[in-house]
Amino acid sequence: MLKIQDLNVHYGVIHALKDVSIEVRPGEIVTLIGANGAGKSTTLRTVSGLIKPTSGTIIFDGTDITKLPAPKRVMKGISQVPEGRHIFPQMSVLENLDLGAYLRKDSNGIKADREKVYQRFPILGERKNQAAGTLSGGEQQMLAMGRALMSQPKILLLDEPSMGLAPLLVKEIFNIIKDINSMGTTVLLVEQNANMALTIANRAYVLETGRISLKGTASELMNSEEVKKAYLGG
Repeated sequence: MLKIQDLNVHYGVIHALKDVSIEVRPGEIVTLIGANGAGKSTTLRTVSGLIKPTSGTIIFDGTDITKLPAPKRVMKGISQVPEGRHIFPQMSVLENLDLGAYLRKDSNGIKADREKVYQRFPILGERKNQAAGTLSGGEQQMLAMGRALMSQPKILLLDEPSMGLAPLLVKEIFNIIKDINSMGTTVLLVEQNANMALTIANRAYVLETGRISLKGTASELMNSEEVKKAYLGG
């Protein structure tokens, strides 16, 4: 579904991504793990069109989207839940969700998808008229995920969904990610909590200072001594 080939990204003189190649197959959960500053978020932002690569290609669903503007990538089925959630705090939960569908014209479909979001996240249904900024951190993360689902993505890019959440909520968010995936949405997940990420992923890549240093099935990486020492506290 998604094929990133030899991707290079620069921030001025800083070489942030160095020949990064990643594949995500339909129906998979693929996770990128690595330390802060390794290039994980940069990879997602480049896939979603927020950052222009210096070189390399991004193929999505058989089409080269490397030069495609971000809104057109959303229309093709790529949706990102950004790090730090980035909900619109003054707007209601309902308004935030509707912004996720801003490129859609099918009002009946939008209404049906909104109801699906409320079924998946009942708290959002209960608080649909409440200002999004008054929600707890976990509820805001659910809103950010619900908003991304409103664009009917084929692939969901999740950037640090567990950041700043209590352990019990982290477990709940990861169960929701598994549920979203089981309903047919492919997931590319960036996550500091390597243990949780590898528990739900099919395959994984380790990014170190902008390069892929390891790749394999999630269980292979979970059992790798290198990964255990660096990321799993083992």
